[in-house]
Amino acid sequence: MTSCCSIRAFWIISTQDTVLFSRRFPVVEKRWRAACQRENENLSDESVKSAAAAAAPSLYLPTDSEIATAFTERKNREGSARGFGVRVNRSVEGSDSWVDDPIMRHIISLIINKVDGVNHFLWPLIMHIKGHYCVLVLPLVEPHQLRVYSRMCKRADCGNSIGADENLSSLLLDLPSITGAFMVAHMIGDVITGDVTEPEIVISASPSVGGLLDSLTGSIGISGISARAKPVASPAAAPTVSSSGIGGAMAADGPKIGLRPLDKDAVRSFISSAMPFGTPLDLNYTNISSIKINGFSSTDMPPTDSRQPAWKPYLYRGKQRILFTIHETVHAAMYDRDEIPDSIKISGQVNCRAELEGLPDVMFPLTGLDAARLELLSFHPCAQVPEHSNDKQALMFSPPLGNFVLMRYQAFCRIGPPIKGFYQLSMVSENEGAFLFKLCLMEGYKAPISMDFCSVTMPFPRRRVVSFDGTPSLGTVSITEHSVEWKIITTGRGVSGKSVEATFPGTVKFAPWQTQSNGTADDEDDEIDSTNNTINVEDFLMEKMSKDLQAVELEEPFCWQAYDYAKVSFKIMGGSLSGMTIDPKSVTIFPTVKAPVEFSTQVTSGDYILWNTLGKCPVVATPKA
Repeated sequence: MTSCCSIRAFWIISTQDTVLFSRRFPVVEKRWRAACQRENENLSDESVKSAAAAAAPSLYLPTDSEIATAFTERKNREGSARGFGVRVNRSVEGSDSWVDDPIMRHIISLIINKVDGVNHFLWPLIMHIKGHYCVLVLPLVEPHQLRVYSRMCKRADCGNSIGADENLSSLLLDLPSITGAFMVAHMIGDVITGDVTEPEIVISASPSVGGLLDSLTGSIGISGISARAKPVASPAAAPTVSSSGIGGAMAADGPKIGLRPLDKDAVRSFISSAMPFGTPLDLNYTNISSIKINGFSSTDMPPTDSRQPAWKPYLYRGKQRILFTIHETVHAAMYDRDEIPDSIKISGQVNCRAELEGLPDVMFPLTGLDAARLELLSFHPCAQVPEHSNDKQALMFSPPLGNFVLMRYQAFCRIGPPIKGFYQLSMVSENEGAFLFKLCLMEGYKAPISMDFCSVTMPFPRRRVVSFDGTPSLGTVSITEHSVEWKIITTGRGVSGKSVEATFPGTVKFAPWQTQSNGTADDEDDEIDSTNNTINVEDFLMEKMSKDLQAVELEEPFCWQAYDYAKVSFKIMGGSLSGMTIDPKSVTIFPTVKAPVEFSTQVTSGDYILWNTLGKCPVVATPKA
């Protein structure tokens, strides 16, 4: 039953915990009832049947008001919308946090309390928070899998015990519908917030194999992408061309639909086309919008000897070319401590746009796989992977319309961190701190790799910044109410072929501290002895301020307790940090056509964190060999 993904129902909930929109799929619900009935008939032993009845899967789908009430009760019980994810002191038996697995912050359960005293248990509910909305998706699973999870919610041990007969990881691996439900939830979230965009393609202004770009704004430029009688990709307006720091442009032709707050008609239209009767068929909003507006005509018939894939409802006509962009995002945690190793990981994807007539196949080798030390690798459904060697990966695909993600991967940094150094912050009084940055940018990186811009932000979410004092060796500084921003490299003044050292010493002053104490006598007993040294003074100040800090939700991980950090933002052009690359000369098209091939790379920062060397910092414990 669960070989494919089917959705029983989904709900869209507001920040006020009210259901704004819901949809139930009776066809899938009928399959669920039949599966429950078959399982009950297979339980022949009366003792087993009576024990199973206590955790019997519910044949009842709750109303919108019951879902809203249960969701509110869960928030109050778990501490936030996502919950703890791990077992804590306030966790109760039968709750999600009792299972003691972080995935329970995204796959939740609800207990529906009925007036007649019968509780109905709903699981797995995929939760996706987007903007001001929370999307809950209930996929179809086997009834016995729901019973297994119900037993996990009541066992005494924590987490996925080694050797245990039942654990959450093994259970989820047997549920491919979970992955499909996540895709549905994310797509619905994009539709209701108007955040439906195609992957970004960076167009290089340099010569390419097969010809030159006539003009970035001319016939083969952005305006020439949809060279057909009716729009190929979407009903969106023609995109504009924006300059980048290296003289390129962005080809982002995907729709960016600005919907009204929860446009219910748009959601209904998307659901009726993307997943009729509860089974997802095509979640590509671009294809669905184009088909609805343009329809089909006799001129769009595919060749008789080729089968037209679902991801290409229209055939392209116009000047032909292929665009590839490797887009990598760097995540790092820099500690500058001997006892804690720095951590740096790269999440990358290969974006593609193939403007080719007919239904051709494209083949090319990916190089640099060995240097990239890939951890994860996944491909678009249109791709086939016939060969694999140590350093090359042959890839063949039948391209869909518009921009799409051909491949995703996770890798290590080939050379080293693009920005390294340390950040120190020491509180000299309750309302003043002294800080020091010492950074090295692009050490070991050579041309054509260049850093387009770089900035460092010191956030202080619990304090209000009044002023700062200090002059950096490079760049400019500005302040906001809760942060200090240091712009080291600005766009248009990129750095290429050399490393740059930058320092920034200074002090920052805050508004007077607003004590959150209860005014008891214990709060007034803390005094600083005159014989204490500076280290003890700093410890006293940090302890006092940490005690007065208000609690925050886990959705703000870097603002938890008294953690001090600086966040780095940057963009690097001209090459990938993992070593992943595509040789335009090796791209082959079947049947053979003359089409220029453009290849570019772009690297941006994700959560690139410099932890305060003198303060507290979270770190993942590694097991000893």
